[in-house]
Amino acid sequence: MKNILQIHSSLGSEAGESTKLAGLYVRGLLAAHPRAELVVRDLARDVVPHLDAERFGAFLTPADQRNARQNEIVRYSDGLIEELKRADVIVLGVPMYNFSVPSQLKAWFDHVARAGVTFRYTPSGAVGLLTGKKAIVIATRGGHYAAMGSDHQTPYLRQFLGFLGITDVQFVYAEGLAISEASKTDALAAAQNAILARTAQEKIAA
Repeated sequence: MKNILQIHSSLGSEAGESTKLAGLYVRGLLAAHPRAELVVRDLARDVVPHLDAERFGAFLTPADQRNARQNEIVRYSDGLIEELKRADVIVLGVPMYNFSVPSQLKAWFDHVARAGVTFRYTPSGAVGLLTGKKAIVIATRGGHYAAMGSDHQTPYLRQFLGFLGITDVQFVYAEGLAISEASKTDALAAAQNAILARTAQEKIAA
């Protein structure tokens, strides 16, 4: 039985193309694993506060020295981390904004990456603590980047998730969505077909 965490990071929320494609993937997973638990976190509707000095200070303060406000901040972060810890599969819908990930997704990253909780430092480098999970990234872009040497999202997402211990990371791309209606239609159809093929394999393996 799988626990699925679906992250919407599109400003368009459920109307975003990345969200719709991620939803198609999740429906396929649920068909293969009907007893799976699904948690959906929409970062456009349920906005995660961006990291600031107050929040960062709360994370660094020992538990027995935190004031009431710091405890509130850490409890919120702990809730996001608990969702992530419980998930076997994380499905992230990630549009490209100005060559990078949406700032609301970066805010979520900043709350779930906590030393001693989701990773730890060692003399030989950081070690991720969230092992044994799988991440699926549904990446949508207005132009073409993956084959042109200007895709900064993929290595960043792979590195960040690996930093937490999530090294099984797969990508599905829908590019060229802003070039023309024909380009958009073709890209979305190709992404949908790739998703259906992957979830069909998931059902066979279940």
